[in-house]
Amino acid sequence: MRYNKIRKMDISNGPGVRVSIFMQGCTFNCKNCFNPETHDFNGGQEFNYEAVEQVLKLCENDNIKGLSILGGEPMHPFNIEGTMELAKAFKEKFPNKNIWVWTGFLFDRDLKEKEILKYIDVLVDGQYVDEKRNPKLKYRGSSNQRVIDVKRSLKENKIVIIPDVNE
Repeated sequence: MRYNKIRKMDISNGPGVRVSIFMQGCTFNCKNCFNPETHDFNGGQEFNYEAVEQVLKLCENDNIKGLSILGGEPMHPFNIEGTMELAKAFKEKFPNKNIWVWTGFLFDRDLKEKEILKYIDVLVDGQYVDEKRNPKLKYRGSSNQRVIDVKRSLKENKIVIIPDVNE
């Protein structure tokens, strides 16, 4: 598994100041994707113990509200184990900070039974659809994408949308 880049202070991918990691590799190839350089599974850098440690070290800053994991596609079968390793390590070290993950896969169709969900607080799901692009939306690019409260969705056994970001 590989990653494309780490942003140590990101204010556009989730609420507050965050650390963001962009995983490398995606097969969706959405039209006008904002991150096409992350599509090649052979690009970027090796995702290893040092990368996990680097992310965790950056998250120690009290100003950091959470971790954002994007892509590429962090939930692709080639990437999901590494994504889970990072999410688990983050939650163990920072139980009061949150994790947001962006994926083209759907919560209810593709991910509901995946172990990684127990470490994720918010999931932005659905592929970017250029014809449904809306620059006024918070934390997503197209109106088909959903901002999901993962903890409540698992507890209530139904998708719980976070209303103030999905309007």
